[in-house]
Amino acid sequence: MPPRGRTAAPACSADRALLSTPADQPDGLLGPAAIRELAQQLELRPTKSLGQNFLHDANTIRRIVRTADLRPDDVVLEVGPGLGSLTLGLLPAAARVVAVEIDPRLAARLPVTVAERTPHLSDRLTVVEADALRLTRLPGPPPTALVANLPYNVAVPVLLTLLELFPTLDRALILVQAEVAERLAAAPGTDAYGVPSVKAAWYGEVRRAGSVGRRVFWPEPNVDSGLVGLVRRPPPPGDRAATFAVIDAAFATRRKGLRAALARWAGSPAAAEARLLAAGIDPTTRGEQLSVTDFARLAATDPVAP
Repeated sequence: MPPRGRTAAPACSADRALLSTPADQPDGLLGPAAIRELAQQLELRPTKSLGQNFLHDANTIRRIVRTADLRPDDVVLEVGPGLGSLTLGLLPAAARVVAVEIDPRLAARLPVTVAERTPHLSDRLTVVEADALRLTRLPGPPPTALVANLPYNVAVPVLLTLLELFPTLDRALILVQAEVAERLAAAPGTDAYGVPSVKAAWYGEVRRAGSVGRRVFWPEPNVDSGLVGLVRRPPPPGDRAATFAVIDAAFATRRKGLRAALARWAGSPAAAEARLLAAGIDPTTRGEQLSVTDFARLAATDPVAP
């Protein structure tokens, strides 16, 4: 089923109760009281399965928007807008915000919240009720920047899926669990370097962009969070699917040297060694020592008979 889009509705929408709590900030951003009132109106109990931890600190939202360094003509893709905390911060900074929300209650409420809080910006918002991992297209102009507080349990697959699906995304700034942030931005040879690090590097330069404490969320998670920034660059020469397959194989048995770790992928330890040597890689090397360019070069070698 194609995603359903809706623009911001008038604040007087008859089937939605107006938010009685006034704007916590002059710019209309939501604070703790407004977040809780919205949740109560919707009879919403945040669930771990959907990763529902809602930002309620205006200074954190402003910091995220500043760090995203948006341009006035940007089309921002936001995944998991929830109750609208970050959405309200993004709207003044971009030409358009396309918010993808899987929860139908939140998708229906978001345009109303925006129309109540920032009516002069409501025409910049489009809400798409959909699972971000099942998107095939978005309405309107293609997105140029991804800015999102991503659900912890699907952060990496959502990031990789959207970067592949929308090549017009030239920048991303995501808020994720601190451990995930460390893994995404890790360099070869470090303990945190692994599959997320290498696959994200296929799409661009990844960096840590700051830390975010757990107290700025409701409900408060058990872990701290981190901001991760990505600037797209051309991928290394080679085939993405083939490169990702060898990355998965290399890290499936992380403690083994690549000759053994890639035996199943290549057909045998001897075939793995031959392909490693053809790519100029020491067969005793472990996966965590290789860059994404190394993996792409290895994936491009010719198959060898086992």
